[in-house]
Order: sequence, then structure tokens, then C-alpha cells
Amino acid sequence: MHSLSKVVALSLTSLLLSGAMLTATAPRGVPKAQSLAMTAPSATLSIKRPIVGPESITVGAYDPHGDFAEALSSKIEHLFLPWEDVDLSTLTFADNYAQARGRTLLISVEPWSWSRDWRQSSQELLRSIVDGSRDGNMAAVCSAAAALKSPVIIRWAQEMDETDNQFSWSHWRGVDYVEAYRRMVRVCRDHLKTAKYMWSPKGNEGLEAFYPGDDVVDVVGLSIFGLQQYDRDKTGRDQTFSERLSPGYGRVARYGKPIMVAELGYEGDDSYARNWAESVTKRYAEFPALSAVVYFNDREVYPWPDGYGRPDWRITRQTIN
Repeated sequence: MHSLSKVVALSLTSLLLSGAMLTATAPRGVPKAQSLAMTAPSATLSIKRPIVGPESITVGAYDPHGDFAEALSSKIEHLFLPWEDVDLSTLTFADNYAQARGRTLLISVEPWSWSRDWRQSSQELLRSIVDGSRDGNMAAVCSAAAALKSPVIIRWAQEMDETDNQFSWSHWRGVDYVEAYRRMVRVCRDHLKTAKYMWSPKGNEGLEAFYPGDDVVDVVGLSIFGLQQYDRDKTGRDQTFSERLSPGYGRVARYGKPIMVAELGYEGDDSYARNWAESVTKRYAEFPALSAVVYFNDREVYPWPDGYGRPDWRITRQTIN
């Protein structure tokens, strides 16, 4: 069970799995001009949009469709990019878009890697990181980010504690992940002096084995997704946002860092969606370190297990594409 955020893009994933060589791609997340132009006439706003009020925590979004384009609707712009075969010059557009709206850039750097013959194995990727062969990849990303005007948060190799997904880095031992993460932060800091660094597990039991240390973590991210039919089948009832957040929050609160829900999505009937939309932005006494939620405004790429398909987390319903 995993969100669309776990991959570079559907087309990119297909190429990765086929072993095909790729041309440079842009970071994923900033809406294209045509998306912004089409949003109003072609989409029907739903009750899924997180409800923001004067007392709400910060709301952000991964928003390739431009549904959060209005300046006040989001304060964090979430991007995803691989660290090779990526056109880093396009980060300037993302920066301009975010700066015009007063937003921080949350950049998830996914260390996907592939070769002419086949994608690197999990252990091959790990070895190439810890022996320094991949320092240049991280240096390139962070050098490009250093030229941006918006505040930047770097999130590297997320959800390492989720062993049943497609991430190469989610199959490493805790000690190996820690070594790789710490090296990448050191490399990034040589080029990017002002960024904050997010360690972002899924929130599973045993995540503590992957904690890289207070000196290389400024903020902790979690991933929270609510699918009504899944809730009912697995627990016999609808689950709330706070119920889904509580286990992972309890496991990371010990580190004393600000906590964000770096990826958030929910899908169900009107009552379910309204409950989540109202609750995800609240301030909870039991979650004092929760500082922001970042909505994942797109459809799932990989089907959920057990026949649940690809949930559509998007806050609108499209009438044309």
C-alpha cells in the first residue's frame, strides 16, 4: 500500500523497469501553464480540500494540476525529482512559482538509478552511495537548490522503513541507510548552506533503526493516507486522521523535532472526506509537534494490494483532461 509519491512518474517508472535510457526530465510537481488554465473550467471542487482557518496548522501540497494555485491555499510546494537524468535548470521555474506565493520548497530527492542494461540493484545502489560514487549526483541537486530564492527543505530517500514497496533504499539495513543518509547530507551541506533536512519514514514499527541522528535531521516527515473501503475491510469501520497519525507520531516524537505529514491523501464518501478535510488542519493537544500537512494532490500510480486499485487523492473531479 503506497502513494504515488513513491515513484518519479508513471512514464518514468515504466522506463526504469524496462531498463530504457532516459532523457532529462523536469522535477515533478509544479503545475504547467495549461494545468493552471484548465483547472477552473474543467474541474469540480470537492469537499476534500483541507479546510484552513485562522487556527490551522500550515498546509502545503504536491500539486501538479494547480488546484492549490491560489497564494493563500498552500504554504509549502512539494516537488519530487530523481538525482540523475533530471533537468535541474527547471527548478528555477519552481522557485519563481513558489516565491510568488510565499511558499517553502519541499524537495524530495529520490535516488533512483539505472544503467544501460538494467536498473541498479538495491545493494549496488547502496555501495555506490557509501563509496562516494554518487556524491556528484547529490552535489548537483544541492548546487542547483542553492541558487533558489525560496526557503528549501531537502527530503532524501523517504519511507525507508516500508519494506513492501518498490523503493530500492527500503531494502537496506538500518545501519546502511543511516550511513548513506548522513553522507548525502554532508555532501549537500557543502553546496547548500541554508536548507533544512527532513528524515521521512512511513511511520512503521522499527523505524528507529533508520534514524540518522539529531545533527542531520531538522524536521521529521510521515506519510498518512486514508482510504474508506480499506478502513472498513481491515478495521470494520471508518478511521480518522488522528487514529492513522497516532502510531507513527508516537514513534518519532521522541526525537524532539518538528513533525510534518509530508504526504497526505484521503478518499471515500462525502462524510468520510469531510471528516478528514476538517480534521487534518486542526491543532491537537496530543500532537504538539505537528507543524504542517502536505497534501498529495494526484492519483496513485501503483495499485494498492488486495484489489483496492489506484485511489484518487486529488481534491477535484475532472470533467475533461
